[in-house]
Amino acid sequence: MIRNTGSAYPENLVRFCYLEEADLPFRIFFLVVRGVFMSHSSPVADRVIEPDLLSGRKWLALAFIVVAQLMVVLDATIVNIALPAAQVDLRFGDHDRQWIVTAYALAFGSLLLLGGRLADLFGQKRAFLIGLAGFALASALGGVAPSFGVLVAARAAQGAFGALLAPAALALITTTFTDSKERTKAFSIFGAVAASGGAIGLLLGGVLTEYLSWRWCMFVNIIFAVAAIVGAAALLPRAVRTARPRFDVAGVLTVTLGLVAIVYGFARAESAGWSDALTLGALAVGVVLVAVFVLVEHRVAHPLLPLRVVLDRDRGGAMLVLGLLSVGLFGLFLFLTYYLQITLGFSALMTGVAFVPFPLSIIVSANVVGSVVLPRIGARLAVVIGSLASAAGLLILQALSVDGSYAAVVLPALVVIGLGVGLTFSAAISTGTLGVDAGDVGVASAAVNMVQQVGGSIGTALLSSVYGGAVLRYVQANEGSDDLANAAAVHGYHVTFAVSAVALLATALAGGLLIRRVRDRSTTAAEHTGAAVVMH
Repeated sequence: MIRNTGSAYPENLVRFCYLEEADLPFRIFFLVVRGVFMSHSSPVADRVIEPDLLSGRKWLALAFIVVAQLMVVLDATIVNIALPAAQVDLRFGDHDRQWIVTAYALAFGSLLLLGGRLADLFGQKRAFLIGLAGFALASALGGVAPSFGVLVAARAAQGAFGALLAPAALALITTTFTDSKERTKAFSIFGAVAASGGAIGLLLGGVLTEYLSWRWCMFVNIIFAVAAIVGAAALLPRAVRTARPRFDVAGVLTVTLGLVAIVYGFARAESAGWSDALTLGALAVGVVLVAVFVLVEHRVAHPLLPLRVVLDRDRGGAMLVLGLLSVGLFGLFLFLTYYLQITLGFSALMTGVAFVPFPLSIIVSANVVGSVVLPRIGARLAVVIGSLASAAGLLILQALSVDGSYAAVVLPALVVIGLGVGLTFSAAISTGTLGVDAGDVGVASAAVNMVQQVGGSIGTALLSSVYGGAVLRYVQANEGSDDLANAAAVHGYHVTFAVSAVALLATALAGGLLIRRVRDRSTTAAEHTGAAVVMH
């Protein structure tokens, strides 16, 4: 019998896994490989684990865990490629399409901390299986969705079950592989699959949409889920709870409802305007609920998010950087997908291929540039340089035109943005978890992921509102012009990407003012980044 006492996630392991994040493409690639998925790290229940699996069964079990994680990564990018076809089929408007992206990210980000707690309550294996089954059912619902509302509900359900599945997946690897060398190898395999999964999703989404239907971009998850359920049920060890974790119910309710209200307010502004009473009311209620959440976390004995984690200047600055970066860039795929497919006439498959340089640039920057630059200049300057580079890439997109060229404009923009994102993340994600107490490592990682998802949800809603307003004003000012629809759309992209560039400038400013240039932290970050390179 192997007894795991105290935190199930050693601090060095959490950081090691967490740094894999720097390898991942910007969308939900960010949320995959870190200790962000690990259970909440306030007093964790002791677990009694069954005897070690035989070596062969242990690695076979890992294969099924990896299949589940690949499903989550693929689902994020596949949907972006399929969105134009889904919009035509379900006949929803441009102002509604953001919810297909936002519903997943908001549900995942806001429920991630709770998902870790539920894994503690039900047991990791059971939580993993429930998450897989729920994700499969939600995917089936999305695949047969007869309307926009049903598809959005399915995406939100995917996010919710993903928030339960993801913490359990990494926790199972931790408890299954008790030998440090085996554990390192297991996370190496896990991280490599996750890092490549985003690019695979772009290509697979193009193939499925092109040759079958956009609905298969949802149905494909069922294949992954069923395979993972069968293998996991047979091979994964059973964890026996010996203590029951405590829940911060007030914290869960206030932060979840508050974030939903804020995102809804930004989203509604596109169709109803910023002076609409319901828009302003939703934003006000959201802000109040988030403020109440802060007060609750200050007073409760077992907070969902201990405030000491975010009040440190470096960690708080890094989280603000990641949140602002997500605001500026989370909607990049959404708008560029429509530009490539609708304006330039790319097929779904061509669009998937066209995006591949972006994740590849992130991988190169995070692993090669980050490991060389970080030890020399420190996290603060790396964040500033990376953010400014990403802003420059967004400004390249000001050259988009109705009859524009992918190779001359979109390709160099994606490469420059990707290089900047990789450098920024390799600095910010390290700073976001370094220096925390051993008992707070898991929740610090979860908080970093949460600000990215919430920032991305707010950013997508906000930028969609900006885009809709810009298109409307252009149409009103240019009625009767030739090819007005495409011209208005391109103008909307110009304005939207300009606002995104401003968000990246704010990211650089926040990093420069808040993150201190602490040599030992920068060096440590670089060392871990190097470790991630070895893993790949």
